[in-house]
Amino acid sequence: MKITAVTTHVVRMPLLITGDAPMIGGQARTAMETLLVRIDTDAGVTGWGEGFGHRVWPATRTALDRMVAPLCVGRDPTAIAALMHDLARAVHGAGRNGPLMYALSAIDIALWDIAGKVAGLPLYRLLGGSARADLPAYASLLRYGKIAAMEPRIAEALARGYKLIKIHEIEPDIIRAARRAAGAGTPLMVDCNCPWTVAQAIAICRELNDLKLEWIEEPVWPPEDHAGLARVRAEGGIAVAGGENVGSANEFHRLFERGSLDIAQPSITKVGGVTEMMKIFALGEAHGARIVPHSAYFGPGLLASIHVCAAQAREVWVERFYCDFAENPFGAAIDPKHGHIAVPQGPGLGVDPDPALLKKLMIDG
Repeated sequence: MKITAVTTHVVRMPLLITGDAPMIGGQARTAMETLLVRIDTDAGVTGWGEGFGHRVWPATRTALDRMVAPLCVGRDPTAIAALMHDLARAVHGAGRNGPLMYALSAIDIALWDIAGKVAGLPLYRLLGGSARADLPAYASLLRYGKIAAMEPRIAEALARGYKLIKIHEIEPDIIRAARRAAGAGTPLMVDCNCPWTVAQAIAICRELNDLKLEWIEEPVWPPEDHAGLARVRAEGGIAVAGGENVGSANEFHRLFERGSLDIAQPSITKVGGVTEMMKIFALGEAHGARIVPHSAYFGPGLLASIHVCAAQAREVWVERFYCDFAENPFGAAIDPKHGHIAVPQGPGLGVDPDPALLKKLMIDG
């Protein structure tokens, strides 16, 4: 079997918005972009992957189209380790993180989709997992910056059956309001997106210690300040999570050795795909760290994350960005029900994008 083509598609899915529009990167968002990668083979088997997109999809798409995709054509898609090794060595001069790694992640996910389809097995079974119907999902609210805008979303998520809530807020009064809205018995996580110095993060954690947060996520700028994260973990009194900006299993190894994280959050569309995610789960097991992947996606990135989580011996929470779409190419496969998200049971990732919706939602660029 040989790869005959690698093509990219950008899908923009308008959000269904009630009340204030959520904020990402300081801007109100009314739609989400997903960067899809399709790998075709001479055997007629097609694999789908996803590279980190959102606002940075043009950079990832350029890396894929101009640098990575041409190196894949003619290669054996079932020799995943060899191909991914060769690709990483060929493009490492352009960086070991960022758009090149996002591009490699997309390819790896698509290759594993092909592998599952060839084997006739859902990916989590191919990776050694036993039968699981679903996994607990947590509602990962987008940032609203106002109590009045956030509280209804928490109430709505709880009414839909979510039992785990995460907010993306940094103001202590808003975080306290979230605890009141969620209730004392609901696990509540806070993702800060790297706003503070180490000293500020420690002070904020101590101020919020009475809220019994499940974790505080990415509290320090820059996110690669491993020593600073270790200090927050040691002195702040709240479990520290992070890792969505990490680009390799090797860097997670350094984080674990430094004692920087209680909860590691590798992002499958950033860190190298399924291959690297499995390594990171093994590293976490060896170092006694909990792995809860970052999976704020709506296509193969989310599906691949579900499969890797389902392949683990212990139950793993799945992040689902809390937003709704009128339509999306992957249908109900990306939508939790009653606080759980189904593990796809079809071969490979289990779901291919709907061709008609793909065409309808695709954008130029």
